[in-house]
Amino acid sequence: MTDFPFGFGPQPNDDESKKRHGDDPTAGGPGSGEPGKNPFDAFSQLGQMLSQLGQMLSQAGTSDGPVNYDLAKQIALQRLGGEQIGLTPPADSDKAVADAVHLAEMWLDPVTILPAGATETKVWTARDWVDHTLPTWQRLCDPVARRVSGAWVEALPSEAKEAAGPLLSMVGQMGGMAFGSQLGNALAQLAGEVLTSTDVGLPLGPPATAALLPANVEKFTEGLERPASEVLVFLAAREAAHQRLFAHVPWLRQRLLATVEEFASGITVDTAALEQLAGQVDPANPESIEQAMQSGLLEPQTTPEQKAALTRLETLLALVEGWVDVVVGDAIGERLPGGDALRETLRRRRASGGPAEQTFATLVGLELRPRRLRAAAALWRLVGDEHGIKARDDIWAHPDLVPTAEDLDDPMEFSERLGATPEIGDDPMAQLEKTVQQEKAQEQAMDEASENKPDEPEGDSR
Repeated sequence: MTDFPFGFGPQPNDDESKKRHGDDPTAGGPGSGEPGKNPFDAFSQLGQMLSQLGQMLSQAGTSDGPVNYDLAKQIALQRLGGEQIGLTPPADSDKAVADAVHLAEMWLDPVTILPAGATETKVWTARDWVDHTLPTWQRLCDPVARRVSGAWVEALPSEAKEAAGPLLSMVGQMGGMAFGSQLGNALAQLAGEVLTSTDVGLPLGPPATAALLPANVEKFTEGLERPASEVLVFLAAREAAHQRLFAHVPWLRQRLLATVEEFASGITVDTAALEQLAGQVDPANPESIEQAMQSGLLEPQTTPEQKAALTRLETLLALVEGWVDVVVGDAIGERLPGGDALRETLRRRRASGGPAEQTFATLVGLELRPRRLRAAAALWRLVGDEHGIKARDDIWAHPDLVPTAEDLDDPMEFSERLGATPEIGDDPMAQLEKTVQQEKAQEQAMDEASENKPDEPEGDSR
């Protein structure tokens, strides 16, 4: 992913710019004295930079949080509009997506005990994706932005803090604008490439909503040598499987997002590095800000607590993606001739760290990829073959039942342990409810026995 200075988008393509001004690519521009250069391009680029800078300044003070999300959304939509990305969905995409999701749901019904989780199906453009996922991005980005913003203030000596006074609030606003600008550019990049609402592995969109981006799916299909309808049904099956899991495993959505928040909130910044960084920044030169930010001086220091959170997150992401991979593989079976090839393509896309992972790493400092996807898929496959679909899916009933990172190392031992624990293999929640009912019955019997105990006769006891 190409990063640009805070608040500034990509420069226009040279060839397109020359065509607009009627220049010959092989000749020098008017008065330039240099082949292939046009002074009007420089003025055009400067105008765009000043325009975006003006937007940033006009947005100052409009956000109370650590990130200016109004600015982020404005920049993202502006970039998408300028690059003509996902402005309108392909013709007849509404019906095609609805039919694909409906077919996928029917195929999924026999291979999992989790019922359909999506109550509505949506066709999104890239702009729709930005609109509907921004609330979740806000929850994920706030902890790291707040921590980094606070680190800037902590780095100031006490004398400087007293002298700065009201200026400190302005520093916070500028930090929120800078992060919002970076977020807007990153969201625009990501919105042009994601395929579904769950493509990043997290439930970014509204609950119970299966959403696909047909324009992006169309680009993804190019070069796969598979029919477009086949690719659409395959992606619809993955989206529907994710929605079943997120809808009927109540703790999963909260646990995923909370683990990301836990990781981000633990970020620590070297204040000495901040002081060194400040000396490299020239406020009159936006490029110096970008160079300073990319110098590595702000590289977060990973704490033991963060490492533990990262392990939990990677394991949980791998379990989610592995379960979806196995269930979708069973659902499509031999119905889609290219199903196995498509599954492998998606596995490699997720494991190699595509644009989604790069964007998330830029924004939150966390690489969001299921590194152990294949191991998790092998574990779910083994449990399903050994104990059946119901036992496999019942594991999601409680977070304490799901496999750990150690279980991914030895899936056979996990499967044997599962079979040796009847209450887990049968129905863990039913067993738990049964135990609670038994305890209540015992307490009630003791209370009744105490009430029915005959009173001792009055008088002396000799």
